[in-house]
Amino acid sequence: MEPNKIAEILNHPTSQELLARDVTRLAYVAEDGTPRVVPIGFTWNGAAIVMCTTKNAPKLPPLRHHPAVALTIDTEVHPPKILLVRGRAELDVVDGIPEEYLQMNGTYEMTPEQRVHWEAEVRSLYDGMVRIVVTPTWVKLIDFETTLPSAVEELVRQRDERQRQGSGRPIS
Repeated sequence: MEPNKIAEILNHPTSQELLARDVTRLAYVAEDGTPRVVPIGFTWNGAAIVMCTTKNAPKLPPLRHHPAVALTIDTEVHPPKILLVRGRAELDVVDGIPEEYLQMNGTYEMTPEQRVHWEAEVRSLYDGMVRIVVTPTWVKLIDFETTLPSAVEELVRQRDERQRQGSGRPIS
């Protein structure tokens, strides 16, 4: 997919709304060759989706061997809004707590006191983390108003074609 098309889709207001959410679903291929999907907190930095995880997370060895991933960010209302993203996971081991991890957890409702306690707990637990950075190489926005899944778009096209062909037939 062309970078300008990716940027156009990601800059759409609905995409921006979805990129401001807390959780994505990360799909990858596990070491045994089977698919996995895990929910994970994320932040959008304007160029890439950044997720952070423990240095001993089971997803890390497979991501090192098979870095191609897919992400889904969506809503729970009808009609759903869905942002599909594909890219390659780049892993970056960091000392301490990445700023992105603190940002991605900043949208949950916490009182200031809860936030202080949570951050102290996080800092006492992790001596480092792994940043999983995915730069989009393909994206699709589905809002069921202006955009649809490709299979549904095809059905709509086929229906419209049938209706156009049927309108020229004499009625008996």
